[in-house]
Amino acid sequence: MRQRLACVFAFALATTSAVAHGGSFVINFLPGEFEYNPLTSYTTSEAQLFAGIYEGLVGYDPSSLDPVPAIANRWEVSEDGRRYRFFIRPTATFSNGDPITARDFRNSWLALLDPETDAPYASLLDVVSGAKEYRLGETTNAREVGIRVISSRVLEVELTERATHFLRILCHHTFVVVHPRMLRSSGYPDPEEIIVSGPYLVEENSETEITLKANPEYWDRPRLAFDEIRITLNDDAEAVTQAFNRGEIDWVRGGIDLSAVWRRESIIVNPLFATTYYQLSAQRPPFDNPLVRRAFALLLPWDEIRADEFWYLPATTLVPALPAYPRAIGIDQDVEEALRLLSEAGFPDGEGLPTIRISIPTQIESDIVAASMVRSWETYLTVDVEAEVIPYPDYFGFVEDADFMISTVSWIGDFADPLTFLDMWTTESNLNHSGYANPDFDRAVRFATGLTGDERYEELSRAEEILLADGIVLPISHSPSVNLINLGLIDGWFANPLDIHPLKYLAPRTGEPLQNVARLRPSGPFLVTDS
Repeated sequence: MRQRLACVFAFALATTSAVAHGGSFVINFLPGEFEYNPLTSYTTSEAQLFAGIYEGLVGYDPSSLDPVPAIANRWEVSEDGRRYRFFIRPTATFSNGDPITARDFRNSWLALLDPETDAPYASLLDVVSGAKEYRLGETTNAREVGIRVISSRVLEVELTERATHFLRILCHHTFVVVHPRMLRSSGYPDPEEIIVSGPYLVEENSETEITLKANPEYWDRPRLAFDEIRITLNDDAEAVTQAFNRGEIDWVRGGIDLSAVWRRESIIVNPLFATTYYQLSAQRPPFDNPLVRRAFALLLPWDEIRADEFWYLPATTLVPALPAYPRAIGIDQDVEEALRLLSEAGFPDGEGLPTIRISIPTQIESDIVAASMVRSWETYLTVDVEAEVIPYPDYFGFVEDADFMISTVSWIGDFADPLTFLDMWTTESNLNHSGYANPDFDRAVRFATGLTGDERYEELSRAEEILLADGIVLPISHSPSVNLINLGLIDGWFANPLDIHPLKYLAPRTGEPLQNVARLRPSGPFLVTDS
């Protein structure tokens, strides 16, 4: 009898939440090191955090992810689509009260493009006139970059050609405005000392928790429903899930024991605009030879690797499904053709090949794929294959340093467009850790930039087929997003393919309070009373 009463009370707790207007909203992230410099940060957790503390000219609509006015309250586009003028809000200031100006944006973007910054997403600005040459160090004259200050409140950006995806790019956290003091800093200060431009600022930071406070200088401060956002950093799935059940955590975006969730409708699963893939290094023998890369790809037992029992959405292509985007032709197993290609490359039956090293993170799914690769390649070839495990978070740095022969990555698109998966493989992209270079692929991606509609998608699909045929990338699965949140109590949170949720829109849903439930504190859980 006691056990049943406990379950009834627990259910009442689970139907409530820690939220209250003006109170605290609690999120759980998986632990990890956070790089608070938006110009050089890389991970999805950082992207979500930055959606609360930084802001750019435009931001994400929380539901559609379409660009919406942010620090710029409006913009104008020239008839040829090559010139944008952004008008900065007179009320836009940094968290220390300094006004945000067009020059601040120009300086932030030039710092992003500086070759010494080595910013991972800087190449997304290559569509801006002169930006690519500046990023690559081919010119040091910032005046040659098409980012111009017209006045303190007007920024003009000139593109090399029409680019219909340009505003979507600017939603990304890399293109936020950074305070001049932060740009001049030789090393980033403690998070609590960072001057921000967004709705929340960092009040406290530790290995187990990040506390954000509403930014009193934020131009849209009245919109913020919560005075505080607490981010707990915990990978104990059982403890985190039970804390959610008790109403102590409002949103879990990492560390979930799905079997222990009391309210199943709080489990939100939706397809992400994301792909998990393996990449081969074009800078290391033998994979500097495209014949060898393709041969290794053709030897894999793809039906086994893509089995439904392992994956939510098995992948045959790099770009996830998009309306009107033609599906590219992927790779299937063809042992005979693979052996022919290896003989043509000078490695009959694999003779003469060096030891093949597969680098994977500590993850069950990675173990499954790596085991299939080892079995297949050692079965068909005279070659040694070994898998090495590199723990998180060291694995991210390992991949960024391009210190691999074969590695795996789960990539979430930065904006809902095929280009976010394809541009990273162009020869001069900062994200091209494989060192892949194919002039035909580069030309196809560049040519597509000036196209619109179906023609643009068709050209990008052709570029993707070149990439897949070269065997540089081996798609495994399209990832789902799994979150734990009670949408009956929370407004402003919408499932979306990028799994980005701007914190400024979060608010408690209005409604009648549950019977026999009372709140102890604005930021705490509900307790059952004796009334």
